[in-house]
Amino acid sequence: MNAPLAIPCPHCSALNRVPAERLDQQPHCGRCHQPLFTGHPLALTTANFDAVAARGDLPVLVDFWATWCGPCIGFAPVFAAAAREFEPQLRLAKVDTDAQPALAQRFGIRSIPTLVLLRGGREIARQAGALNAGQLRQFVAQALH
Repeated sequence: MNAPLAIPCPHCSALNRVPAERLDQQPHCGRCHQPLFTGHPLALTTANFDAVAARGDLPVLVDFWATWCGPCIGFAPVFAAAAREFEPQLRLAKVDTDAQPALAQRFGIRSIPTLVLLRGGREIARQAGALNAGQLRQFVAQALH
Protein backbone atom coordinates (compact mmCIF):
# COMPACT_ATOMS: atom_id res chain seq x y z
CA MET A 1 0.00 0.00 0.00
CA ASN A 2 1.33 3.43 -0.97
CA ALA A 3 1.45 6.46 1.29
CA PRO A 4 -1.43 8.91 0.78
CA LEU A 5 -0.88 11.80 -1.60
CA ALA A 6 -1.60 15.41 -0.62
CA ILE A 7 -4.06 16.82 -3.17
CA PRO A 8 -5.17 20.48 -3.00
CA CYS A 9 -8.87 20.98 -3.70
CA PRO A 10 -9.40 23.12 -6.83
CA HIS A 11 -12.53 24.61 -5.26
CA CYS A 12 -11.64 25.49 -1.66
CA SER A 13 -7.84 24.86 -1.63
CA ALA A 14 -8.09 22.43 1.30
CA LEU A 15 -5.30 19.88 1.32
CA ASN A 16 -6.70 16.33 1.10
CA ARG A 17 -4.85 13.07 1.78
CA VAL A 18 -5.81 10.50 -0.83
CA PRO A 19 -4.35 6.98 -1.07
CA ALA A 20 -2.59 6.65 -4.43
CA GLU A 21 -4.66 3.58 -5.28
CA ARG A 22 -7.87 5.65 -4.90
CA LEU A 23 -6.92 8.47 -7.28
CA ASP A 24 -8.84 6.84 -10.14
CA GLN A 25 -12.00 6.54 -7.99
CA GLN A 26 -13.03 10.21 -8.39
CA PRO A 27 -12.15 11.38 -4.86
CA HIS A 28 -13.95 14.36 -3.31
CA CYS A 29 -12.71 17.07 -0.98
CA GLY A 30 -13.17 16.37 2.71
CA ARG A 31 -14.05 20.02 3.37
CA CYS A 32 -16.29 21.19 0.50
CA HIS A 33 -17.22 17.73 -0.91
CA GLN A 34 -16.52 18.85 -4.50
CA PRO A 35 -14.55 16.57 -6.88
CA LEU A 36 -10.77 16.89 -6.56
CA PHE A 37 -10.44 16.35 -10.32
CA THR A 38 -12.71 18.02 -12.87
CA GLY A 39 -11.24 16.90 -16.19
CA HIS A 40 -10.68 20.58 -17.06
CA PRO A 41 -7.68 22.86 -16.63
CA LEU A 42 -7.95 25.06 -13.54
CA ALA A 43 -7.84 28.83 -13.88
CA LEU A 44 -5.10 30.08 -11.59
CA THR A 45 -4.75 33.58 -10.18
CA THR A 46 -2.33 35.21 -7.78
CA ALA A 47 -4.91 34.46 -5.07
CA ASN A 48 -5.04 30.68 -5.61
CA PHE A 49 -1.79 29.86 -7.41
CA ASP A 50 0.33 28.85 -4.42
CA ALA A 51 -2.54 26.98 -2.74
CA VAL A 52 -3.02 24.80 -5.82
CA ALA A 53 0.30 24.71 -7.71
CA ALA A 54 2.86 24.96 -4.92
CA ARG A 55 1.31 22.49 -2.50
CA GLY A 56 0.53 18.85 -2.85
CA ASP A 57 2.21 15.83 -4.30
CA LEU A 58 0.95 15.99 -7.89
CA PRO A 59 2.94 17.75 -10.59
CA VAL A 60 1.12 20.75 -12.10
CA LEU A 61 1.39 21.72 -15.77
CA VAL A 62 0.62 25.42 -16.20
CA ASP A 63 -0.26 27.00 -19.56
CA PHE A 64 0.62 30.71 -19.56
CA TRP A 65 -1.58 32.25 -22.26
CA ALA A 66 -3.52 35.38 -23.32
CA THR A 67 -6.92 35.93 -24.94
CA TRP A 68 -5.43 37.87 -27.90
CA CYS A 69 -2.85 35.17 -28.75
CA GLY A 70 -3.82 33.10 -31.81
CA PRO A 71 -1.51 30.15 -31.03
CA CYS A 72 -2.83 30.16 -27.43
CA ILE A 73 -6.42 29.92 -28.66
CA GLY A 74 -5.48 27.14 -31.08
CA PHE A 75 -3.67 25.23 -28.33
CA ALA A 76 -6.54 25.55 -25.81
CA PRO A 77 -8.52 22.49 -27.05
CA VAL A 78 -5.36 20.33 -27.00
CA PHE A 79 -4.64 21.43 -23.43
CA ALA A 80 -8.27 20.86 -22.36
CA ALA A 81 -8.21 17.33 -23.80
CA ALA A 82 -4.92 16.69 -22.00
CA ALA A 83 -6.59 17.51 -18.67
CA ARG A 84 -9.03 14.66 -19.25
CA GLU A 85 -6.18 12.36 -20.30
CA PHE A 86 -3.60 13.13 -17.60
CA GLU A 87 -5.76 13.59 -14.51
CA PRO A 88 -5.43 12.35 -11.80
CA GLN A 89 -1.67 11.77 -12.26
CA LEU A 90 -1.06 15.37 -13.32
CA ARG A 91 -2.98 18.58 -12.62
CA LEU A 92 -3.38 21.01 -15.54
CA ALA A 93 -3.92 24.73 -15.03
CA LYS A 94 -4.00 27.97 -17.01
CA VAL A 95 -2.78 31.45 -16.19
CA ASP A 96 -4.05 34.39 -18.26
CA THR A 97 -0.90 36.54 -18.41
CA ASP A 98 -2.88 39.75 -19.06
CA ALA A 99 -5.14 39.21 -16.05
CA GLN A 100 -2.29 37.88 -13.85
CA PRO A 101 0.84 39.88 -14.80
CA ALA A 102 2.48 39.22 -11.41
CA LEU A 103 2.48 35.46 -12.10
CA ALA A 104 3.84 35.99 -15.61
CA GLN A 105 6.61 38.13 -14.14
CA ARG A 106 7.28 35.65 -11.32
CA PHE A 107 7.94 32.90 -13.88
CA GLY A 108 9.75 35.12 -16.38
CA ILE A 109 7.25 34.47 -19.17
CA ARG A 110 8.63 36.12 -22.33
CA SER A 111 6.46 34.45 -24.98
CA ILE A 112 3.11 32.74 -25.00
CA PRO A 113 1.94 30.13 -24.91
CA THR A 114 4.51 28.83 -22.48
CA LEU A 115 4.09 25.59 -20.52
CA VAL A 116 5.73 25.33 -17.11
CA LEU A 117 5.75 21.99 -15.29
CA LEU A 118 5.95 22.32 -11.51
CA ARG A 119 6.59 19.75 -8.82
CA GLY A 120 6.25 20.96 -5.24
CA GLY A 121 6.00 24.51 -6.55
CA ARG A 122 9.39 24.29 -8.29
CA GLU A 123 9.82 24.44 -12.04
CA ILE A 124 11.12 21.18 -13.49
CA ALA A 125 10.50 21.80 -17.21
CA ARG A 126 9.45 24.53 -19.62
CA GLN A 127 8.24 24.60 -23.22
CA ALA A 128 7.50 27.71 -25.29
CA GLY A 129 5.05 27.51 -28.18
CA ALA A 130 1.89 25.62 -28.99
CA LEU A 131 2.11 21.84 -29.24
CA ASN A 132 -0.07 19.20 -30.82
CA ALA A 133 -1.40 16.36 -28.66
CA GLY A 134 1.50 14.02 -29.44
CA GLN A 135 4.11 16.66 -28.71
CA LEU A 136 2.39 17.52 -25.43
CA ARG A 137 2.39 13.86 -24.36
CA GLN A 138 6.08 13.59 -25.26
CA PHE A 139 6.95 16.78 -23.34
CA VAL A 140 5.15 15.53 -20.21
CA ALA A 141 6.64 12.03 -20.46
CA GLN A 142 10.19 13.34 -20.84
CA ALA A 143 9.82 15.92 -18.09
CA LEU A 144 8.38 13.49 -15.53
CA HIS A 145 10.80 10.62 -16.18
